[in-house]
Amino acid sequence: MQTLFVQVKCQLGKAYEVAATAVETVEEVSEVHSTSGNYDLMLTCYLDDDIDIGRFVNEKVQTIEGIRDTYTIIGLKAFR
Repeated sequence: MQTLFVQVKCQLGKAYEVAATAVETVEEVSEVHSTSGNYDLMLTCYLDDDIDIGRFVNEKVQTIEGIRDTYTIIGLKAFR
């Protein structure tokens, strides 16, 4: 399993719509957080090991209406 954190910049006034769309339409999105700083949202995504990360972000995330920019962070290890 691959873990990604995708930070998202939205068009003005679209953050809540983008968050709802991401959660409702992209099955790999586990949760979406509203954030302060340079990005409006952070998506937590879990992908099967055989899924191409670049293609996933390009085709499933960046195509959501209202997204202006993304920044992807790949999780290496989770600690509990």
